[in-house]
Amino acid sequence: MTPRIRHAAPSDYGRVIQHVNAWWGVRSGEMDYRPMLPKLFFLHFEGTSFVAEDEDGKLVAFLIGFVSQSDSEEAYVHFVGVAPEHRGSGIGTALYERFCSVVAAHGCTRVRCVTSPLNEESVSFHESLGFTAESVVPDYDGPGEDRVLFVKQLR
Repeated sequence: MTPRIRHAAPSDYGRVIQHVNAWWGVRSGEMDYRPMLPKLFFLHFEGTSFVAEDEDGKLVAFLIGFVSQSDSEEAYVHFVGVAPEHRGSGIGTALYERFCSVVAAHGCTRVRCVTSPLNEESVSFHESLGFTAESVVPDYDGPGEDRVLFVKQLR
């Protein structure tokens, strides 16, 4: 059965945050990604953030994004996670498609996101969705934290 996608709600925060490190492959003692996803995203961006659940209501994926406050034609995908056993199933693509559809209806003409150039799986995934790598910016998120800046035109 195809997972059901719905808007994220504040009550989803606990379910999502418990999986962030595991779904991103973080082992004990490595970087903790949880601080990058505070609850405020679930409180203020429900309309543009999504969770995917299986037929039993188990969380299988999520996408947290928003319309830019600086540029109303631009949206940004902040954080995405897919349970390892659901990768390759199309649920990540479906989340991005839902997000792009919703933000286009809000007047956005492009979507942006960033990823590490070392995360080759993420780079390939975004390219397969039609994102273009605009540049790789050294120290984007601080010393040694280089990022690939992606953009996708919606219209």
